[in-house]
Amino acid sequence: MPLVALSLGYFLVMLDVTVVNVALPDIRASLGAGPSALQWIVDGYSTVFAALLLFGGGAADRFGHRRVFLTGLGTVSRIMFGAR
Repeated sequence: MPLVALSLGYFLVMLDVTVVNVALPDIRASLGAGPSALQWIVDGYSTVFAALLLFGGGAADRFGHRRVFLTGLGTVSRIMFGAR
């Protein structure tokens, strides 16, 4: 079971970075960014994503996995529904 969880987690990370790469042509068109700026966008996104993963893992170890997961789910839900 842990291998399945790790594989699914890795798949989601790769999917997330792939989504950013697919959006690059639209980002380039709307911002007029060059290749160097696009690389910075991908690198910056990946770095922030990795930092939040580390922070979430540490918080889950400290406060409990279920509590941190539900807090994150609630926060993202409020942001998504508040953005309407």
